[in-house]
Amino acid sequence: MTEKKLKIFLPIAIMAIGAAAAVLMIKSRSPAATRPEREYTPLVRVIEVTPKKHRLIVSTHGTVGPRTETSLVAEVAGQVIEVAPSFASGGFFEKGDVLVKIDPTDYELAVVAARGQVAQGKVRAEQEEAQAKVARAEWERLGEGEASPLATRELQLQEARAALAAAEANLKKALRNLERSRIRAPFDGRVRAKLADVGRYLSPGAPVAEIYAVDYAEVRLPIPDAELAYLDLPPGFTGAAEGQSGPEVLLYADFAGARRQWNGRIVRIEGEIDPISRMVNVVAQVDDPYGRRGESNQVPLSVGLFVEADILGHELEGAVVLPRSVLRRENSVLVVDSESRLRFREVKVLRLGRTDAVITEGLRAGELVCLSTLEAMTDGMKVRTLKASSASGPDTAEARTGR
Repeated sequence: MTEKKLKIFLPIAIMAIGAAAAVLMIKSRSPAATRPEREYTPLVRVIEVTPKKHRLIVSTHGTVGPRTETSLVAEVAGQVIEVAPSFASGGFFEKGDVLVKIDPTDYELAVVAARGQVAQGKVRAEQEEAQAKVARAEWERLGEGEASPLATRELQLQEARAALAAAEANLKKALRNLERSRIRAPFDGRVRAKLADVGRYLSPGAPVAEIYAVDYAEVRLPIPDAELAYLDLPPGFTGAAEGQSGPEVLLYADFAGARRQWNGRIVRIEGEIDPISRMVNVVAQVDDPYGRRGESNQVPLSVGLFVEADILGHELEGAVVLPRSVLRRENSVLVVDSESRLRFREVKVLRLGRTDAVITEGLRAGELVCLSTLEAMTDGMKVRTLKASSASGPDTAEARTGR
């Protein structure tokens, strides 16, 4: 075979041999094993419904303020000669304590002079009364007809009595001014700012100090007007005036490197609602915030402290608290039935918190609610379940609005 024919027939022969080998391999192979098709069953996390008692809580925040604050002023003029040791910024005092003494010399002299005038007035009144008695007797013995007030000295007697009354009034005024030379505390309180000291001359009305009461503190707490529905607070509530006890309030703050708590009560609702924020202010009262009565060793609740507050609202029977993420279309959840299939269920949501939802109707004890979110979820879908821990919490589980 020539070289030219070899180049033509050799490739054809190789291709023919390869094709024959491929046909032989296909015919000699064994059939591939097949597996039966299985339905895809996703694994979902579920939680068991456990209705329990549930306390609604409205969370808010505010700043501590005094129930009463005022400016202490001088009522008489004079030089300050003494101040109390507690008369300093932050100092505590009790009602009736003398905080500032003004030089009383002029007022003591005025009292002495006023007492002399009273003594003179008494003498003159007694003299006129004796003379009037004699005049009436003489007129009855010698006179005819009805005697005039001048004849019986009734007018002179009235004048003497009026002068005595004026002298007694001047004495009372002098004594009062003498007492005012000692500036006393009008209530149990604390000094916010000291404005006078020894040596300063005070005129009437001059400020001496800024003070505030410490028998109890108040905290203004803004809450949305809709949140009033969760609290036992009728519109216009003023507990002190009505003799009612408002909801309990728990106050929290970070103070001196630790988390602190104080207890108080709502005592009134302020009269106006903010037209922009729709917030209404409720006022919480905390008794003895500085522990002055020795009833507790708690950290003082100082004026100006920023606090967080939980207002305890209605207690619900048989409520279910679930993570907010279980809600589908705002008012429905996915329940896993006895056949391990997903079912959409309409529920009544009483309240949505930042992380939780309070459900009052639509779920029964022992049912399983789906927590997982799948890409495709249909009613009747077969699933496998994995139980999560209960989300209903203790017997007094609490749902809070976001802080």
